[in-house]
Amino acid sequence: MKKNIILMGPPGAGKGTLAKQLKEAFHLVHISTGDMFRDAIKAQTELGKLAQGYINEGHLVPDEVTIGLVKERLSQPDCAEGFLLDGFPRTLPQAEALSKLTKEISREIDVVINLDCDNDELVRRISGRRVCKNCGAPYHIITMKPKVEGVCDLCGGPLYQRKDDNEESLKVRLGHYVSETKPLLDYYANLGLLESFNSLTGKEALFDEVSSYLKK
Repeated sequence: MKKNIILMGPPGAGKGTLAKQLKEAFHLVHISTGDMFRDAIKAQTELGKLAQGYINEGHLVPDEVTIGLVKERLSQPDCAEGFLLDGFPRTLPQAEALSKLTKEISREIDVVINLDCDNDELVRRISGRRVCKNCGAPYHIITMKPKVEGVCDLCGGPLYQRKDDNEESLKVRLGHYVSETKPLLDYYANLGLLESFNSLTGKEALFDEVSSYLKK
């Protein structure tokens, strides 16, 4: 059973949905960088205070601080039975540092799950997203339509499109992914850790394929 997992893929590939399914099915600790920062700041750990200082000043948190927070989080007892890293690493230096620190704490990565999805489908998925202004419920103009156009089924609130959920913004985000994150796939492939799946198969079929692989 592969239990220490990195989840990768471009924006809109379905990482969030798959992460939720894997977390529930395999009792994994789901760790995103955003949650990790919030938890460390709330707990007022030394690294949390350091990160908060950079964030309060409007600066990006340096890699060495982020790496320290990841090590701090993965060392906690709840990660002993398995964890799912989502949104980290994003760059090659982060990946190299992660390999080193997971060896130090004896929680090495078992597999890197990569979700493949062509750009046209990513544009269709993301540009069609709509969100309720009141309750945050998600919709899609093609695959998850509300009963009444523009109105939330749950609370009757108005639906809107997030500023970055459009074709122009997506192209910028995909550009960052290709230039910064995609090279990590080669890094993990060379380590024999990369396993890619076609996210166009649908969320249930994708979950079944990934689950079967993890159980080997």
